Order: sequence, then structure tokens, then C-alpha cells
Amino acid sequence: MVPESVITQGSDSSGVLSYGSAHGFYDWLFECRGFWHNATSIIPSFLFVLYLALQARRNLPKLSLARSYIIISYNASLWLVTLLNLAWCFLQAWECTSGRELEWNLLSLFTTSGMLFLEVSLLAFLLQGNNAGGLEAMRRTFGISTLVVGLDILLKAIYLFVFGIPLFVDSNEHTHHVKWNLWVVHKLLLTAVYGFIMFMYHSGWRETLPAKIAFYKYVAIMFVLNAIAMLACGLAGNGTAFGFWLYRVTVVFYHAFYLPFLYITFLADFFQEENFHMESVYYSEMKDAGFFDTDWE
Repeated sequence: MVPESVITQGSDSSGVLSYGSAHGFYDWLFECRGFWHNATSIIPSFLFVLYLALQARRNLPKLSLARSYIIISYNASLWLVTLLNLAWCFLQAWECTSGRELEWNLLSLFTTSGMLFLEVSLLAFLLQGNNAGGLEAMRRTFGISTLVVGLDILLKAIYLFVFGIPLFVDSNEHTHHVKWNLWVVHKLLLTAVYGFIMFMYHSGWRETLPAKIAFYKYVAIMFVLNAIAMLACGLAGNGTAFGFWLYRVTVVFYHAFYLPFLYITFLADFFQEENFHMESVYYSEMKDAGFFDTDWE
């Protein structure tokens, strides 16, 4: 049986929104997390979806010409997760709405898992280094990502629906130590992986990594973000208001800017080549780095 803390169906209480209220829109925009919280997450997410839609017609021929399993699969995954994330941004009022806890937890679970899938896929690609190319590399990359994210979803589902831990409902009025301990471990693991890749860039293993400086910048920024999030979770677990505020800031920035940042790092250069040819200098450089190596035979 799903615990009541996850799917509570109750009447409105203080701080809880009601969609039947005459001020529903005002409450959605201002009362749950506040105007700036909503604007910061919704506007970038919406603009990114709009940008992808406007670029889609021009990008499809390039995908067809390149015939890169990795790029095609990653672009499709990015589209799916971007739409999920946009829905998450628009429906954040569910977090504060009585009777919407189950829907909010499911939406948050699948959205964050989709984003984690993209994140782990790129990490797996980086750790394969110059061997990351072709159909076999795609199988390895997405196989690792599916395994990691599948285990992550299973663990979070157990916390949510078996133990009734409100992983995605945040409140500084109630400190759930088990929840924050889980998030600390989650952020610690990601921080450790990014830290290890940064170490590789400054060691003799550097030559095994893709030769693209944007990847190093991506890894450095994600290392800092996850380290800050880990610190915030630790402080929030101890009941610190600043820790809770800092955690909410990292969540907003992650949902608002991670997907555009990922696109800029991994896909933008590929699509922005005006005179795209398979034998171009750009393609040759990226192929040497293991970026677009493919085998369609």
C-alpha cells in the first residue's frame, strides 16, 4: 500500500493550494514557491523548447548526413527529457496542492531520472575516451546509463512509495533526515565522478579523453554545482534554513539551465556547422576525438 504521506487526499490547509480557488492562477504564480522561483525555472525552459523547435527543420538533414548513432540517440533523448522538464516547471504548484502529491512525485521522479540519464550518458561517453564511437559505443553508453538510472529509480521509488519519504516535496518546517541523507549520497557520488574526470584531465590519462575543451569546462561546472548541492543537502538535513534555501537554488538552476548547457556542450557545434560535409575539417577533428565515429555496415 502506498503511504498516506505520498498520496494524501485531504482538504486545503494553511500553505496548501486549491485549484478550485478563485485565485488559482495567482496562487500558482506567486504563493507556492514565489514569482522569481517560477520565472527563473519556466522562462529558460520554455525558451529552450522553442529554440529546439525552431532549429528542428534545419537539424534533421544534418542528423541524416552525419549518421552518428550517438548524436541521433542523444538528440531524441534530449527532446523527450526537455518536454518532461518543461511540464515539471509549469506544474510546480502541484508540490503545494492538496491531493496532487502522487502526481507531483511521479512527474518529479521521471523528470529527474530523465535528466540523470542524459548526465550519466555523457559521463559514460567521456570515460570511454577516444574509444567512444560507433554503434558499440552507443550500446555501452546507453547500457551503463540505463543500468544506473534504473537502480536510481528503484531506490527512489522504494523511498517514496514504501517508506513514504517525501523526496520531492521540500519544506523547511519538517526535517526528514533519511531524505537528506539520500540526497547527500546522491550528490556525493556525482561529485566524486566529476572530480575523478577532472583529475584525469590533469594526469597522464588526459590523452584518453575526448579532445574538446568544452567537455572540461562542463565537468568543472558540474563538479562545482554538485559539490554545492551536496553541502546544501547536508545543511538542510541539520535543519538549517540557509541550507534549504541553497538547495532550492541548485534545484532551480539545474532544471532551468542544465539542458541548454548540455546542448551547448555536446550538440551545438555539430548543428551550427554551416557548410556541413562528412569530410570537413571539423568532422575529422571530432572523429579523431571519438565523437562521430560510426559504423553503419
